[in-house]
Amino acid sequence: MPQSLTKLYAHLVFSTKDRRPFLDDEICERVHAYLATVIRNLDSRYVVVGGTKDHVHILFDMGKLHAPVEFVEQVKRESSKFVKTLGTKYRAFYWQRGYGMFSVSPANLGGIERYVREQQEHHRTKTFQEEYRELLEHHGIPYDERFVWD
Repeated sequence: MPQSLTKLYAHLVFSTKDRRPFLDDEICERVHAYLATVIRNLDSRYVVVGGTKDHVHILFDMGKLHAPVEFVEQVKRESSKFVKTLGTKYRAFYWQRGYGMFSVSPANLGGIERYVREQQEHHRTKTFQEEYRELLEHHGIPYDERFVWD
Protein backbone atom coordinates (compact mmCIF):
# COMPACT_ATOMS: atom_id res chain seq x y z
CA MET A 1 0.00 0.00 0.00
CA PRO A 2 1.66 3.28 -1.06
CA GLN A 3 -0.19 5.54 1.38
CA SER A 4 -0.36 5.56 5.19
CA LEU A 5 -3.85 6.28 6.53
CA THR A 6 -4.92 6.40 10.16
CA LYS A 7 -7.89 7.25 12.36
CA LEU A 8 -6.75 6.85 15.95
CA TYR A 9 -8.84 8.69 18.51
CA ALA A 10 -7.43 9.07 22.00
CA HIS A 11 -8.61 10.46 25.32
CA LEU A 12 -5.70 12.02 27.19
CA VAL A 13 -5.91 12.95 30.88
CA PHE A 14 -3.33 14.63 33.10
CA SER A 15 -3.36 16.91 36.11
CA THR A 16 -1.41 19.80 37.47
CA LYS A 17 1.45 18.88 39.80
CA ASP A 18 -0.01 17.80 43.13
CA ARG A 19 -3.41 18.71 41.66
CA ARG A 20 -2.90 22.36 42.54
CA PRO A 21 -5.82 24.50 41.25
CA PHE A 22 -3.77 26.60 38.83
CA LEU A 23 -6.28 26.47 35.97
CA ASP A 24 -8.54 29.10 37.48
CA ASP A 25 -11.28 31.05 35.69
CA GLU A 26 -8.76 33.72 34.72
CA ILE A 27 -6.71 31.42 32.48
CA CYS A 28 -8.66 28.19 31.95
CA GLU A 29 -10.14 29.02 28.53
CA ARG A 30 -6.82 30.37 27.28
CA VAL A 31 -4.95 27.26 28.41
CA HIS A 32 -7.52 24.95 26.82
CA ALA A 33 -7.30 26.91 23.56
CA TYR A 34 -3.51 26.78 23.67
CA LEU A 35 -3.55 23.02 24.28
CA ALA A 36 -5.85 22.61 21.27
CA THR A 37 -3.50 24.71 19.12
CA VAL A 38 -0.42 22.72 20.15
CA ILE A 39 -2.22 19.47 19.34
CA ARG A 40 -3.46 20.74 15.98
CA ASN A 41 0.13 21.71 15.18
CA LEU A 42 1.04 18.07 15.85
CA ASP A 43 -1.16 16.94 12.93
CA SER A 44 -4.45 16.43 14.76
CA ARG A 45 -7.46 17.77 12.93
CA TYR A 46 -9.92 16.95 15.69
CA VAL A 47 -9.37 18.28 19.22
CA VAL A 48 -11.72 18.83 22.17
CA VAL A 49 -10.32 20.11 25.48
CA GLY A 50 -12.08 20.25 28.83
CA GLY A 51 -11.20 20.07 32.47
CA THR A 52 -11.24 21.76 35.83
CA LYS A 53 -8.83 23.81 37.91
CA ASP A 54 -6.52 20.85 38.51
CA HIS A 55 -6.62 18.69 35.39
CA VAL A 56 -7.43 18.46 31.69
CA HIS A 57 -9.10 15.97 29.38
CA ILE A 58 -8.23 16.08 25.71
CA LEU A 59 -10.01 14.10 23.01
CA PHE A 60 -8.15 14.12 19.72
CA ASP A 61 -7.18 12.30 16.56
CA MET A 62 -3.65 11.02 17.19
CA GLY A 63 -2.54 11.37 13.59
CA LYS A 64 0.28 9.30 12.16
CA LEU A 65 3.43 11.31 12.75
CA HIS A 66 4.10 11.01 16.49
CA ALA A 67 4.54 8.29 19.07
CA PRO A 68 2.22 8.80 22.08
CA VAL A 69 4.99 9.45 24.62
CA GLU A 70 6.65 12.08 22.40
CA PHE A 71 3.28 13.62 21.60
CA VAL A 72 2.31 14.02 25.26
CA GLU A 73 5.76 15.26 26.23
CA GLN A 74 5.59 18.04 23.65
CA VAL A 75 2.01 19.02 24.54
CA LYS A 76 2.85 19.26 28.24
CA ARG A 77 6.17 21.04 27.71
CA GLU A 78 4.78 23.70 25.35
CA SER A 79 1.64 24.34 27.39
CA SER A 80 3.57 24.52 30.66
CA LYS A 81 5.81 27.22 29.21
CA PHE A 82 2.71 29.10 28.05
CA VAL A 83 0.99 28.97 31.45
CA LYS A 84 4.08 30.42 33.12
CA THR A 85 3.82 33.51 30.89
CA LEU A 86 0.29 34.31 32.09
CA GLY A 87 1.31 36.04 35.30
CA THR A 88 3.53 35.84 38.33
CA LYS A 89 1.13 33.59 40.24
CA TYR A 90 1.58 30.92 37.54
CA ARG A 91 5.39 30.81 37.56
CA ALA A 92 5.39 27.72 39.79
CA PHE A 93 3.08 25.86 37.39
CA TYR A 94 3.90 22.30 36.36
CA TRP A 95 1.94 19.38 34.99
CA GLN A 96 2.15 16.06 36.81
CA ARG A 97 4.80 13.69 35.44
CA GLY A 98 2.44 10.97 34.25
CA TYR A 99 -0.72 10.80 32.19
CA GLY A 100 -3.46 8.46 31.11
CA MET A 101 -4.24 7.90 27.44
CA PHE A 102 -7.15 5.75 26.39
CA SER A 103 -8.25 4.60 22.94
CA VAL A 104 -11.66 5.75 21.76
CA SER A 105 -13.78 3.94 19.21
CA PRO A 106 -15.33 6.17 16.53
CA ALA A 107 -18.69 4.76 17.67
CA ASN A 108 -18.08 6.23 21.16
CA LEU A 109 -16.68 9.57 20.03
CA GLY A 110 -19.85 11.58 20.69
CA GLY A 111 -20.24 10.30 24.24
CA ILE A 112 -16.60 10.92 25.14
CA GLU A 113 -16.77 14.39 23.58
CA ARG A 114 -19.73 15.25 25.81
CA TYR A 115 -17.86 13.84 28.80
CA VAL A 116 -14.82 16.04 28.05
CA ARG A 117 -16.93 19.16 27.47
CA GLU A 118 -18.96 18.64 30.67
CA GLN A 119 -16.04 18.27 33.09
CA GLN A 120 -17.09 21.19 35.29
CA GLU A 121 -20.49 19.62 35.88
CA HIS A 122 -19.05 16.14 36.30
CA HIS A 123 -16.69 17.28 39.05
CA ARG A 124 -19.41 18.75 41.21
CA THR A 125 -19.78 15.25 42.67
CA LYS A 126 -16.50 13.46 41.95
CA THR A 127 -12.82 14.20 42.62
CA PHE A 128 -10.13 13.87 39.99
CA GLN A 129 -8.68 10.88 41.85
CA GLU A 130 -12.05 9.08 41.86
CA GLU A 131 -12.56 9.82 38.18
CA TYR A 132 -9.04 8.71 37.20
CA ARG A 133 -9.32 5.42 39.12
CA GLU A 134 -12.62 4.74 37.33
CA LEU A 135 -11.02 5.43 33.94
CA LEU A 136 -8.13 3.07 34.67
CA GLU A 137 -10.47 0.35 35.87
CA HIS A 138 -12.90 0.83 32.96
CA HIS A 139 -10.03 0.40 30.50
CA GLY A 140 -8.58 -2.58 32.35
CA ILE A 141 -5.32 -0.85 33.21
CA PRO A 142 -3.66 -2.28 36.32
CA TYR A 143 -2.10 0.31 38.60
CA ASP A 144 -0.42 0.69 41.95
CA GLU A 145 -1.97 3.52 43.96
CA ARG A 146 1.45 4.40 45.42
CA PHE A 147 2.73 5.45 42.00
CA VAL A 148 -0.30 7.09 40.39
CA TRP A 149 -0.16 10.44 42.16
CA ASP A 150 2.68 12.96 42.30
